[in-house]
Order: sequence, then structure tokens, then C-alpha cells
Amino acid sequence: MNHRTSEKRYIYRWNRQGRKGQVCTVTARGKMNSICVRFEDGYTMVTSGNAIRRVKQ
Repeated sequence: MNHRTSEKRYIYRWNRQGRKGQVCTVTARGKMNSICVRFEDGYTMVTSGNAIRRVKQ
């Protein structure tokens, strides 16, 4: 995985583990559209890049 930290904020769109609609940041991106995200409460998960959308500012 590419371990570049992103300061951009995203919304988690999938209803996995009760996280739908929560704000997260991407901490790493993989080759096959896999990403590691960290939520505001510190919880981290690996998921698909299709599961997030940028926060509209």
C-alpha cells in the first residue's frame, strides 16, 4: 500500500459496521482500489475506494 497521508475529508457511503455517513480520512491507498480509512473516533478499516466520496465544501 502507498502510505501517503491525506488531509482531505471524505464521507463513508456504505452501510458497513454502522459507519454510513461518517466523516473519514484516507491514510493509505492500494493498487486494487483498496484504501485504509480512519474515522474521527480513531476507528480504522480497509475498504473499497468506491465506499467514499469527498466532502462538499
